[in-house]
Amino acid sequence: MNFNCGPDTYSAEDCCIPTMLKQILSKLPRKSPKSDPLDSAETNSGNNVIQCTNGGNSLSTRLSVVKRVSSAVFPASIMAGVEAVEPHLSFKDVSNQQKQNLFVSKLNLCCEVSDFSDPEKNNAQQDLKRQTLIELADFVSSGSAKFTEPAISAMCRMCAINLFRVFPPKCRSNGTGGEAEDEEPMFDPAWSHLQIVYDLLLRFTSYSSLDVKVAKKYVDHSFILRLLELFDSEDPRERDCLKTILHRTYGKFMVHRHFIRQAVSNIIYRFVFETERHNGIAELLEIFGSIISGFALPLKEEHRIFLCRALIPLHKPKSVGIYHQQLTYCVVQFIDKDPKLATTVIKGLLKYWPVTNSQKELMFISELEEVLEMTSMTEFQKIMVPLFRRIGCCLNSSHYQVAERAHLLLNNEHVLNLVKQNRQVIVPLVFSALERNAQNHWNQAVLNLTQNVRKMFCEMDEELVLACQHKVEEENSLLIVEAEKRKLTWQRLETAAGFQPSADYIMTPMKPAICSVAC
Repeated sequence: MNFNCGPDTYSAEDCCIPTMLKQILSKLPRKSPKSDPLDSAETNSGNNVIQCTNGGNSLSTRLSVVKRVSSAVFPASIMAGVEAVEPHLSFKDVSNQQKQNLFVSKLNLCCEVSDFSDPEKNNAQQDLKRQTLIELADFVSSGSAKFTEPAISAMCRMCAINLFRVFPPKCRSNGTGGEAEDEEPMFDPAWSHLQIVYDLLLRFTSYSSLDVKVAKKYVDHSFILRLLELFDSEDPRERDCLKTILHRTYGKFMVHRHFIRQAVSNIIYRFVFETERHNGIAELLEIFGSIISGFALPLKEEHRIFLCRALIPLHKPKSVGIYHQQLTYCVVQFIDKDPKLATTVIKGLLKYWPVTNSQKELMFISELEEVLEMTSMTEFQKIMVPLFRRIGCCLNSSHYQVAERAHLLLNNEHVLNLVKQNRQVIVPLVFSALERNAQNHWNQAVLNLTQNVRKMFCEMDEELVLACQHKVEEENSLLIVEAEKRKLTWQRLETAAGFQPSADYIMTPMKPAICSVAC
């Protein structure tokens, strides 16, 4: 069917096409006649093109960059309704309704990191930033601050930009035994700013009315991992601040507790089995000491694994002296929670017992004494044989401090009670070591302690001591006989070879003073 629509003739389908095009074009969004120059700059930023107005190209460029950064950290939904306030104003100069917006503006102002490498560079700018940080700290401490979502986002962003940084490579040998204890600590030149930022972060995590559900979107796993990396700082003041902040974070954000424990475990694994270099192990263990004391009973398998795979292997590194006090406290807390773990701990101590490091051996004996004071009789009997073989070796140590400490261990009231009830097994294990001390040890103080321990054993069970002494004498006689047999054998061999040695070349037999320990 044809329609006569003018000089030409069209079909019905041809007449419907313009109508359809008009309907489609009417649904497309129309460009606003008055566009915001900032919006146009942001739109074109993806194509590296910046729309500039006449005479204001540099200002427009800077504003567009600021807006792009802000939109990445503060989504539009969060920043809606936040009125921009001049950040250089004082909180006293604005109304109560504007103080919250000024708080966010000042936080954003402090996101610029100052360069402290040159003491004479940007002094005015550094002073201005420090004064702004002090104003923020005073405002938060006064209780006037309200941590809404824009404020939480701005606070976390400011802390992240100022605190999270990469430390320079370690040039000092802080993994070589106890030498790191004598090194002078290194202080961060930016501490005048960092200290106030840490104070703000601490007040933020301690804020009583903080909405944890909102805050956890910004204090997330990535934020916590970067916070834990800062524990490797060489500045002890920074590690001390981090210790308090991490503890508050662990208490406030229950949803992150498991993640924090796993992250700290990974730091310890890397320290023990790979690098043996980390500055913050003592602080991390100090935090865990209070965390372990709050573990519920019965202990989860995760916590037992942390003891066996993280805490006990921490006895291995040479630098254990730096954090041994905190490590002992953590171990004792575990045994206090579950006394059956005493056997596991003692086996671990025997596994990593030092052989050539006397100072480390003294630490092990002190820790062993604390563990034994909390050990029940049942658990003690499972481990007493390899344990007192090792103690016997310590009694014979040529290092007089190790020998003294081992003797004093036997004078501990609880340890002595354990020995008394198992004397038939323990006294024969250490009596030969006492006899060797009485005959050969060079230190008079050790000789006096040996006599005291022998006297204590005689008062405990004189018959057993006599039996042990008789057995030692028999062993000495057998050793002499075996030495004579070896001497005669060598003489026969030399005679058969036609060589007659002089008496000067014949070695006199000596009783070995080193005992083998199978732990």
